[in-house]
Amino acid sequence: MNAIRAGPPTEKDLAQRRFAAAVAHELRTPLAGLRAEIEEARLHPGETDLPRLLDAVLRGVARLEAITADLFVLTQVADGGHVRRRPIDLSALARAHAATPDTGPQIRLRAADEVIVDAVPTLLDRLVTNLLDNALRYAKCSIQIQVRRHGATAELIVTDDGPGIPAADRERVFESFARLDSARCRRRGGAGLGLAIARDIAHAHDGTLHVESVTRGGARFVLRLPATRHADGQS
Repeated sequence: MNAIRAGPPTEKDLAQRRFAAAVAHELRTPLAGLRAEIEEARLHPGETDLPRLLDAVLRGVARLEAITADLFVLTQVADGGHVRRRPIDLSALARAHAATPDTGPQIRLRAADEVIVDAVPTLLDRLVTNLLDNALRYAKCSIQIQVRRHGATAELIVTDDGPGIPAADRERVFESFARLDSARCRRRGGAGLGLAIARDIAHAHDGTLHVESVTRGGARFVLRLPATRHADGQS
């Protein structure tokens, strides 16, 4: 019987393989840690510090939950065209997020009234959450959120005063599980999909998301989405 020969892989095939390999790598690390902790406790039950073991196991489980939750969001983004959108006030959403943290960097908000976009509510909320989480992770003292409208475009801008992102890495930060040789990477934390998900959500809503440098240091993430009409019918 003749073997079936597949044609050369397409760029999409290669991208899917790279993503699958990255997911496997990210899952392997916490799983290996969990196995090592449990096997050690099994070999030496009398010497096991149970509270420390449980803390280590919970950290590993939390890591796995974060990765799987992000992967689930990616499937939602892929199906976004089949989910009903509705008008959302981007300013009101930003205000709700700006009021959330009780500790950490100060969040300053400048938001115009009624900057309306048509979006899937859960996905737009996740996009803003991911941008703010990223800023909170790296900001030294303060974060600024700005929401405004320019003609037919709604903008949400999140600026932090952290270490910033080198010009060469400003596209790589949006890659899944990106690893950067910078201060932002070394204390990054997270599951490594937050910014990739944020950009995918922006694109699914016919928008864009990019990062800019800040003169005084830090990073500025700029989200642009098509603005919709106000409730009174005005553009």
